[in-house]
Amino acid sequence: MKYRFLLTFVIGFIMVLGACSNNESTSEGQSADSSEMNDASTEQSAKENSKMELTTSDSKNQDQTKATPANKESSFSSQDSSRKMIYNANLSVEVKDFEASVNDIQSRITEAGGYIVNSSTNGGADGKRLYGQVTARIPQERFRDFLKTVEKESMKVLESNVTGEDVTEEYVDLESRLKSRKVVEKRLLDFMEKAEKTEDLLKISADLANVQEEIEQITGRMNYLQNKADLATVTINISENKINVPKIEEENLNTWERTKKLFMESVNFLLSTLSGLFVFIVGSLPVLLLLGLIGFVSFRIYKKKKKNKDQG
Repeated sequence: MKYRFLLTFVIGFIMVLGACSNNESTSEGQSADSSEMNDASTEQSAKENSKMELTTSDSKNQDQTKATPANKESSFSSQDSSRKMIYNANLSVEVKDFEASVNDIQSRITEAGGYIVNSSTNGGADGKRLYGQVTARIPQERFRDFLKTVEKESMKVLESNVTGEDVTEEYVDLESRLKSRKVVEKRLLDFMEKAEKTEDLLKISADLANVQEEIEQITGRMNYLQNKADLATVTINISENKINVPKIEEENLNTWERTKKLFMESVNFLLSTLSGLFVFIVGSLPVLLLLGLIGFVSFRIYKKKKKNKDQG
């Protein structure tokens, strides 16, 4: 009985141990499977993330590549717009109607936002052709269109040239000098406020006056260059392509009037001569009488001497 109970206990214990070992192996297998699945999913997500990063970086690079030319163009345009160019244009044209063309050019100058500096007209007398010159200042962004308009409305373009001068380097140099001079001016003003001796004040005042004079000169030069760059100088030489036929002067063809005029001029000359002679004789009568008396006496003496000589 005891042996049977002991055997039953041992068999039951072995069965319990077997069941526990099976559960552990099953749990280990499940945990291993789950860990493998987690590793696989992690690896898959990592691959997807890397693909997304590559795609994002490629798209960014493409965007940057596409944006680069635009940025370059904008930088170039900004550089061009920041340059200081002085333009001078000379234009020689022939027109059919001089006065109408000059009036039209003046109107075009006003429409372009410019103004006339000088205007002159010559010729026109004795059948000569009219010609003249107009000098104007036109905003730089409009002066080329203005030239094209004038050329288009003219009969013939004899000469057309545009010259430009780049003063960017000079303008930038002036800006740098102006900044440095203003810094010196500020320091001198600070020193002047802190100076206590009259000698120091006089010396600082002299230096300050020199610096301020330099600032005025630099500012004036900068304003001059800015004005020249903002407004182009355009000189237009205009000549009229028309033959002027002299008109028939009716005054030269009026024979009767000319005859009467010449007759009256002759009468006036004769009357003037007689009047002058009469005035001379009457006015000189005393002198003439004296001279006549002297001449008469001299003649009588001469005649008497000659008679006595003949008798002797």
